[in-house]
Amino acid sequence: MDGGNTIITEAPAALNVEKRDLAKHPAVQILLPIAFALAVLGLWEFLVDFYQVPKVILPSPLDIYARAVSAWPFLVQHAVPTGTEAAIGFMLATILGITLAVILAYSKWAYAALYPNVIFFQLIPKIALAPLFIVWLGIGSSSRLAFSMFIAFFPVVIATLTGLNSTPPDMLRLCKALTARSWQVFLSVRFPYALPHIFSGLKIAVTFAIIGVIVGEFITAQAGLGYLILFASSQAETALILASIGMLCVVGLVLYGVVAGLEKLILRKYGH
Repeated sequence: MDGGNTIITEAPAALNVEKRDLAKHPAVQILLPIAFALAVLGLWEFLVDFYQVPKVILPSPLDIYARAVSAWPFLVQHAVPTGTEAAIGFMLATILGITLAVILAYSKWAYAALYPNVIFFQLIPKIALAPLFIVWLGIGSSSRLAFSMFIAFFPVVIATLTGLNSTPPDMLRLCKALTARSWQVFLSVRFPYALPHIFSGLKIAVTFAIIGVIVGEFITAQAGLGYLILFASSQAETALILASIGMLCVVGLVLYGVVAGLEKLILRKYGH
């Protein structure tokens, strides 16, 4: 009886393991989201056609695709400044955020003085501050870059600081016993352990950087996807609005993909 019970118990466990392994298969991870997205688009197309929804309210996916094809040169033209400014703002936020996090991790005085203020500014709705950047820096790209950097800065700081403080104490005691210097501990132990946290913050920050640029383009820009969305809205071209949002998603996916690709390369190098 015991042997039979063991076989019965182990069989469902083996099936669960196989299901988990199947869910992690690269083909499944790629095809399943695509299949779900196609199902949603198909349902969208059916419901719009069935209920005869006016195109000015909600065009069908085929109408949006047709408008995107016809306006493709304009979409690409406006995607370039949006993507460029978002990438620059993200890189500036990454450099400044990691630098400040290192300072906070190694200086108790800096942590006591600055970290509460970082949390305070994190709690402020960032969009409410966008007009101030226009007042301070004008209507050019500098205000959009500054706001993009500002809104993407906080996730990098908090994630990096969390990662630097998550180093196992045993590793730090071992480094101290080996008389390793602070910079050696940082490069060999603390920074490698912090990398997963850092990249988690960077993935959030890259999306925030795009949001910052779009908010700036809504207010001042004469080019960019944010400007194109406002222009299409004034003309009641809902299909063009959704096509511009789709292009914005493409820009976001590209930037996010770059960060995710760097994460895999760097984590593999450090043995994560």
